[in-house]
This record gives sequence, C-alpha cells and structure tokens, in this order.
Amino acid sequence: MIKSMTGYGLSANDFAQVKYTVEIKSLNSKFLELSLKLPRAFSDKELLIRNECSKQIERGKVSFVVTAEYPDKEIKTTSINTGLLKSYYTQLKAVADELGDQASNLFQVALNFPEVIHYEEEAVSDEEWKQLNDTIEAAIKSFQQFRSDEGAVLQKDLEYRINRILGLQKEVEEQEPKRIPLIRERIRLLMQEYVGKENVDHNRFEQELIYYIDKLDITEEKIRLTSHCNYFLSTLKLPDANGKKLGFISQEIGREINTMGSKANDAQIQQLVVGMKEELEKIKEQLLNVL
Repeated sequence: MIKSMTGYGLSANDFAQVKYTVEIKSLNSKFLELSLKLPRAFSDKELLIRNECSKQIERGKVSFVVTAEYPDKEIKTTSINTGLLKSYYTQLKAVADELGDQASNLFQVALNFPEVIHYEEEAVSDEEWKQLNDTIEAAIKSFQQFRSDEGAVLQKDLEYRINRILGLQKEVEEQEPKRIPLIRERIRLLMQEYVGKENVDHNRFEQELIYYIDKLDITEEKIRLTSHCNYFLSTLKLPDANGKKLGFISQEIGREINTMGSKANDAQIQQLVVGMKEELEKIKEQLLNVL
C-alpha cells in the first residue's frame, strides 16, 4: 500500500510539571528535507531524532517541532547580566548623544544584545527523555497513519487512471481491424491517381504495402503497454515505499502510448491515444506526492 508524502502528526504529553508537544508536518520532495526544532535542554538528542526521522519518514519536506513548557521553571532559570546591560546601554547612549539622536528605545536595544539575558538549562533526566521520546513516537505514529490514509485515496485514483488507460487500449483493439483496409484502399487510390491503374505493378504494390503496413503494426506496443500497466497495479500493492519506482513505470507507459500514437495513422485511434495521455499526465501529477 502506498503512502502520501503529505502528512501531519501531533502528540502532547504531561510529565511532572512539564508539557511536551511534538508536531510534524510534511510536503512532497524528492529527498528528506528535515527542519528540526528542539528545546535547548534536548539538543544532545538531535542526531538521534534525525536518524529516527530518516528511517521512518524517508522522504518529504518535513517540519518537526518539539516544545517543552515549564510553567514555573522559566522564572527560576532566567537571569539578566545587569553589568553587561549597563555597559551596553551607556555606550549606546554616549553614541546617541554624540550624534544628536534622541532615540527612546536604547534600553530595549541593549536588552537584546548577546548574553544580556541568560537561560540556565538544567540537565534532563533519563525519565524526562523517555517521556519526550514516547511523545515523539506517538507523533510519528499519528503522522504515518495520516500518510497511509492519504495514500489509500491516492491509490484508488491511480488504479482508476491505469484502468482507464487499459480500457482505452481495448477500444484501440476494437478499432484496429478497420485501420489496415482503410490504409490499403487509400494507398491504392493514390497510386491509381498519380501513376494510373494500368501502370501499377500489382505484385510490387503488394510487397511494398506489406512492408509499409508492418511498420504501422502496434501489436508489440499493445503487449508492452498492458504489461507495464499490470506491473504498475501490482507495485501499488507492495508494502514498501515505491513512489520513485512507480514514476519510472509511468515513463515506460508513456513511451508505449507515444509510439502507438505515432504509428496509428488513424484519426479514431489517435483520439483514443490522446485520452491515454491525459490519464497518464494525471497519474504523473499524483505520483509527485507518493512516498
């Protein structure tokens, strides 16, 4: 069963006086583009989380945000370096007075300078990491379920499009027996018009006609197109991520459809081929979002 690259997962967990929230969003991409945001207390776990995302999420442009809310801890662990703040403010005011600038927000500017406000990060315990890791796993599970649900919708649409192509091919097969007699008659009339009926070498005419009609034969294209479509349908049902593989198969389907159209030499068949191409374009658009 295929999965969509578009996904969303959310999980929250309260532990002691901390609330952990993990939110995952993804869009389609050829590779894994992971934007990971973590609380500074868990920065040493970044590589571990990235490896897990790479293994489970596989592909997509992914936003992975982890937040930890400490209702009472924030006040205790935040401090202001008053000496540094005064130094910044004094220097800024001296420059402002020298330039004649009556700016009124120098305090706010100095407050935003590096190392003025210091956040003390306490080391997290193994139990805290376990709680956060459980939250991450729950979010990934929710995210994967979303992808599976979206994938089921995509699969139904892709199966419908492939079956439409196969249906149009059956119409081509119904039309094909009428094609050769029409081509034969058209060439015969042209020969009579430009050469004259009495000047036509009928044996040579038959030989050349057989050679020409053989060049227009689309039997091989029909067989390969059926084979590629059936392979596409069977690949849809495999458990692995097969978006790229399905893309390659769709390219092969396109080659057979194009060759069939160029060899058809028949207005009715070419109209059916155009219908096949329309369905294939919709398939390719959908495959951009398949994992």
